[in-house]
Amino acid sequence: MAQQVRGVVAPGRNEPVRVETIIIPDPGPGEAVVKVQACGVCHTDLHYKQGGINDDFPFLLGHEAAGVVESVGPDVTDVAPGDFVILNWRAVCGKCRACRRGRPWYCFDTHNATQKMTLEDGTALSAALGIGAFAEKTLVAAGQCTKVDPSVAPAVAGLLGCGVMAGIGAAINTGEVGRGDTVAVIGCGGVGDAAVVGSRLAGAARIIAVDIDDRKLETARSMGATHTVNSRTTDPVEAIRELTGGFGADVVIEAVGRPETYRQAFYARDLAGTVVLVGVPTPEMKLELPLLDVFGRGGALKSSWYGDCLPSRDFPMLIDLHQQGRIDLGAFVTETIGLDDVEKAFARMHEGDVLRSVVVL
Repeated sequence: MAQQVRGVVAPGRNEPVRVETIIIPDPGPGEAVVKVQACGVCHTDLHYKQGGINDDFPFLLGHEAAGVVESVGPDVTDVAPGDFVILNWRAVCGKCRACRRGRPWYCFDTHNATQKMTLEDGTALSAALGIGAFAEKTLVAAGQCTKVDPSVAPAVAGLLGCGVMAGIGAAINTGEVGRGDTVAVIGCGGVGDAAVVGSRLAGAARIIAVDIDDRKLETARSMGATHTVNSRTTDPVEAIRELTGGFGADVVIEAVGRPETYRQAFYARDLAGTVVLVGVPTPEMKLELPLLDVFGRGGALKSSWYGDCLPSRDFPMLIDLHQQGRIDLGAFVTETIGLDDVEKAFARMHEGDVLRSVVVL
């Protein structure tokens, strides 16, 4: 029987979000209903609210979440009611050409729940990244549920659902940071700081954090950055080269998603170095680079989709590292809030006051 729950809806482009009554259908084949316990306020949700993703309003926001499976539909075998799970927005199909080649983190046919959640009047909602977890409960594809150690705090676990996984994965999976490498991270919000953590975990010898906000740079240093550069007052390319013997960094992770910062990343890397774009650009942004420089500098220019993670492999591993005290995922949680505070959390995000506001239900 369908259920009524409270959820945060973005009704139209740049309109304030509001808490509405959401109708959650019973799970169908391959689907699960999850009782949400915590959901981080991610910049991608703000992109949805601003119309930067698409115009399929109204959106049910929220995607960086953890909770407990309440019920499952027919043919679901990997999760069961009572399982504590992190929700992921790339449920791999296991059948596409990427999956068949043993590269499921590049799955080209990821899937979401077939049924739609709706408003009381029957208006279909577009769930952010196929999840829609700023709600007391949500309907997802069962493959979007990844079981992890239930002893971890939901507010911490949920962060792996998007931003923290994106940053750590950008360093470890996409950038393939190795022992002794020099890494520069441009943009020190939640994703950038997670890239700092991932670089440290991978054994980088030098981690250079770049931002225009000294508060963020100080946070990045607390996460493991060995050097910081304020690019508002200092040319970051020259500063990174100076810190690397004039050569540039082995890996530069761009966690802003803007053409100007991408150019900085491109020229701040060593010859044959790697640039990883994990910041999300908006559709109208264009990039222009001299093709001769692309050829002449060699190396690799990569985009990082969700940190190129495989949730079933990476989520439990990172939760274990957190439980062992080897990484501090809790350091990313700036504040916990309620559903009614999401609009204020977006404002705080815009002002640079938080790493993560986390809705706790």
